[in-house]
Amino acid sequence: MSDYLGLITASLLTCAGQLCQKRAAQQALTHKKVLLCWLLLALLFMGCGLLSWLHVLQYLPLSTAYPMLSLNFIVIAIASRLFFDEPIGRGQWLGIAFIMLGITLIGVG
Repeated sequence: MSDYLGLITASLLTCAGQLCQKRAAQQALTHKKVLLCWLLLALLFMGCGLLSWLHVLQYLPLSTAYPMLSLNFIVIAIASRLFFDEPIGRGQWLGIAFIMLGITLIGVG
């Protein structure tokens, strides 16, 4: 697995875990069995993301890899819009653009 593919994998798995946590929070008061399923799924995704992250750290400098996790902000904002119908305001889009610029600068630096 290439260094950057591992980084993207770690980011996506971590975000999937966060989305499962959000779904669990929505089910917390009404469906206890469903809540447990979402939490277990979140743990699975987060655990796999951690293993992928450890792989990345073997090959990339931490000063390069860690800032790249800013991708999570972008993925979560878009996924929240798609899965939970949460709005993304102009300020958030501007922030996403700045994050993308920063990721680009770090990636080519």
